[in-house]
Amino acid sequence: MKAIAIIPARGGSKRIPRKNIRDFLGKPIIAYSIEAALNSGLFDEVMVSTDDAEIADIASKYGARVPFMRSAATSDDFATTAAVIKEVLENYSAAGKKFDLGCCLYPTAPLVNKASILATHELLTVQNHDTVFPVVKYSYPIWRSLKMEDSKVSMNWPEHVNSRSQDLPAAFHDAGQFYWFNVERFLQQQSLFTANSGAIELDELEVQDIDNLTDWKLAELKYQLLNQQEHAK
Repeated sequence: MKAIAIIPARGGSKRIPRKNIRDFLGKPIIAYSIEAALNSGLFDEVMVSTDDAEIADIASKYGARVPFMRSAATSDDFATTAAVIKEVLENYSAAGKKFDLGCCLYPTAPLVNKASILATHELLTVQNHDTVFPVVKYSYPIWRSLKMEDSKVSMNWPEHVNSRSQDLPAAFHDAGQFYWFNVERFLQQQSLFTANSGAIELDELEVQDIDNLTDWKLAELKYQLLNQQEHAK
């Protein structure tokens, strides 16, 4: 089956300016996603969808293709990932290129690795899911979470006020790294989360959302620690 890796990387970033090409331990952060996709050996095409000439140049330097620029309609603050993917697939289709599987990798996911890309690909194909993505366990049981109104706190689930943490079910959240999807079903549903989605669990060390400079530093520390562990094997 033919597969495409789509890396969406628009130029406008408000919280961290030029976030998608900011230096991360010696190279632009987008390079990590491009290299992970290329190193997996799974893709017939690794492309970057961008509206920015500098991002396009850097993406090409690291081995991705930028066959067309992203439209203004999918480059503003309100454009969804699904809309970007749909536009990419339609542009390829118009050029006579079609794919069976796709993987949307975010450009600011330097902790993504070949092993998780391979494992999710296998799960997608073997279990016939619509989409598959990595998740990570909440470090503390959400069933004992609190809410605040001014300085007053109360429990979201007061029935668990005396529950032991080890007796509560695990809860997970999206790791925010990438999504594998069946192209035909995606175009029908235009969603990366369906009633037939699957997931693999990642270790907390492999996951870091990057919304501010503190997050950025934590991601660098995790990356360095993971590399030290790998070299120690």
